[in-house]
Amino acid sequence: ARPADEDHAFGHTSAEDLTALAQALFILISAGVIGWAAARRLLSPEPPVLVDESRGMIVMGVSILLTLALVWWQGRVARATGSKVVAADRLHYLGDLLPSVGAVGALWASKAWGIGSVDSVVALGAAGVLAFGALRIGKSAWDALMDRAADPTILDGISAIARDWPGVRGFHDLKTRTAGSRVFVHLHIELDGDQPLRQAHDIGAGLRRAIIAAYPQADVIIHKDVYQDDAPARS
Repeated sequence: ARPADEDHAFGHTSAEDLTALAQALFILISAGVIGWAAARRLLSPEPPVLVDESRGMIVMGVSILLTLALVWWQGRVARATGSKVVAADRLHYLGDLLPSVGAVGALWASKAWGIGSVDSVVALGAAGVLAFGALRIGKSAWDALMDRAADPTILDGISAIARDWPGVRGFHDLKTRTAGSRVFVHLHIELDGDQPLRQAHDIGAGLRRAIIAAYPQADVIIHKDVYQDDAPARS
């Protein structure tokens, strides 16, 4: 959240991508450890016996309720801020829900029928869910660190705003990149070269405000070019 400074003209939001990537790697390693331990227990000739199932189900029930409340709140914060760190942390707790629910089922199956292997099967499923989510979060963070373009829907939306903006005769070189929750937009617009500078400035400033209103997470830089009638059509 630190603002831009002399050494970081575009701010410090890439820290979100670095942290999200680290979290994704940690979750992926955790998923591997859980999966390995579950498989080892499942294949063991003498699997461990579960005991005191009733107390365990009560504890896990309380844990599930608290985790659901936390995941719901983190989802709201992640949508409002676009923070990859919050999204990655939410994934961590969301991944905890499956083994928690599975633990209740495993304890109940153990108490009712003496089936202890269900616990290991649920752990394998939870490891798979964690690994899938970690890879998704990690890819998103990696794409941002590699300056991949923003989501195509954002590009299409910006193009539609620029194409219909009064006074804009054309546009080209629409470039975007993401860093954390921010989307950096560079756009060249083509204007009538005979109009006053103040009028050209007002057109560009109005377009910039419109793009930011549609995408509040955007940081927009607009360059103004003179429209050429004989130039090939560009967009």
